[in-house]
Amino acid sequence: MKKLNKQVLVFTAIGIILGFLLATLISPSDDQTINTSSHQHINTSDDQSIESSEIWTCSMHPQVRQPEPGQCPICGMDLIPASTTGGSGSSSPAVLEMSEAAVALAEVQTFTVRANESGNEIYTTGKVQANERSRSTLAANFPGRIEQLFINFTGQAVRKGEKLAEVYSPELVNAQKELLEATKTKSDFPDLYAAAKQKLRSWKITPEQIESIESGGELIERFAVLADRSGIVIQRNVAEGNYVTTGEPLFEIVNLSAVWVMLDIYEQQLPFVRNGDKVSLTVEGIPGETFESTVSYLDPFIDPDTRTAQARVVLNNPGDRLMPEMFVNANIQSSGNLGEGTLSIPRTALLWSGNRSVVYVRVPDATYPTYEMREVNIGPRNGEIYPVLDGLQVGEEVVSNGVFSIDAAAQLAGNYSLLNRPESKTIEVSSAFRQQLTVLAEAYFELKNALVADDTEEARKASQQVGVALSKVEMHLVEGDAHAHWMELKAEAENALQGIREASGIQAVHKQFMVLSESMLEITESFGLEKDKVYRQYCPMAFGDQGAFWLSETEEIRNPYFGEDMLRCGEVRATYEKGKPVMQKNSNAGTPAGGGHNH
Repeated sequence: MKKLNKQVLVFTAIGIILGFLLATLISPSDDQTINTSSHQHINTSDDQSIESSEIWTCSMHPQVRQPEPGQCPICGMDLIPASTTGGSGSSSPAVLEMSEAAVALAEVQTFTVRANESGNEIYTTGKVQANERSRSTLAANFPGRIEQLFINFTGQAVRKGEKLAEVYSPELVNAQKELLEATKTKSDFPDLYAAAKQKLRSWKITPEQIESIESGGELIERFAVLADRSGIVIQRNVAEGNYVTTGEPLFEIVNLSAVWVMLDIYEQQLPFVRNGDKVSLTVEGIPGETFESTVSYLDPFIDPDTRTAQARVVLNNPGDRLMPEMFVNANIQSSGNLGEGTLSIPRTALLWSGNRSVVYVRVPDATYPTYEMREVNIGPRNGEIYPVLDGLQVGEEVVSNGVFSIDAAAQLAGNYSLLNRPESKTIEVSSAFRQQLTVLAEAYFELKNALVADDTEEARKASQQVGVALSKVEMHLVEGDAHAHWMELKAEAENALQGIREASGIQAVHKQFMVLSESMLEITESFGLEKDKVYRQYCPMAFGDQGAFWLSETEEIRNPYFGEDMLRCGEVRATYEKGKPVMQKNSNAGTPAGGGHNH
């Protein structure tokens, strides 16, 4: 037995030793372990990254990173190489690239931006309100004490002539006594009799009541307060036992046989709404029924908070079914040409965060489905569409379905999204100010083109025209911070123009032109121009490889720093579009590539 136990121990030891040796042969040593975090970034200056060719990720869940192709462990979609996230040719954080599988899973659909197709229809909302012309306040015609009330609650319906209250008035009692005494001597003192009757009439005592006093010879201690119109009592200001004075409000009555509907007309819609325009209305509290009427009045004032004016529509209201404060949806058949010059997008294409509106625009000619986040300026909603005032152009494709999925993917990827986006650098200014800046830019382009042609004298002449255009920009068109910023930029541009005029050689002219270009680029980014597109261009070889920027009216590179010597040297670094704000740069933002560098 002891011999058997010794054999078992020997075999067990041999097995442990063999297992250790086998594990050592299969597993790499410490020296053989690959440090992927350092290895993957070798030669990044020459190649994009070894990581980008070896790491696979999910376009919907970019936190997933695997060393080989497969499926996303979260959503099951096919992984894509990390290198394809830049296949659109743009490193802008406003641009997101997705795989075909991700697009299919998100059910992404696009809509081609086109001119407003709502015709002359304006959709808006409003509320039912009481007709102010049928609203009245019933006041006390004489002083006295409320002895009895027949109207005990607000909302009670009354008819014209109905008794609302009874009032005891010592003054009226005395006036009746005077009338009875004057009646006895009316043949001798007719003027006194007439004065006594007139005193009662001035307190709105009816002729019938006066006749009753005269004929009966008895005093009336309680006088009735009668409704002067039919309607609903919406306010009761007295209670039994209250003493009231002449002119004190007792009841407020409104007749709802006809009501007003007050519609909100946004500032952009005002030119297209006229008195007499036909209106179709639906009321949420009365489903399945449409009311027809016309605009009877347009408010001449705009609410400074909502930027709306109100249009009044009068509706007959049999049965008092339309109640004040009911919500109304309205379709106005505008007599103006609403669709001209306005673009429209579906309601589902818009992401809205309260003060900003965002859409995703499909990037054309991209290797993979690529979408750019774009801020737009929209008008008031017209049914299922929104008019677009700025930020889009006819023919661009916006995502109309799946926009929330794209925005969520952008947020997970660390790109700009609805909840993670930079502040706009562009300051809101008047179109008149932007137009004057555009004239300044056109003069600058003449100067730039003269330098492209290596014509120093023509450049000096052009700089004088830039100075003239600069002096004609009216500073009173901007206020506050915008005014202060403009004055700084204007001073910088004036100094650069003076330097061009005083420069003794072409190299000195180029240096001052570089300073002027920086000012013009800042002007363009801060205020915008009334040109469809202008371009920020860059030459890395200018001034001994220090590099220099300039503003161009064409996408084609025509280098003003080298002229004919290196005319095509440069690249487009940014494109500025009319009405599209420029975002503040941050550390996450890559340099937008508008094209490759030319030599």
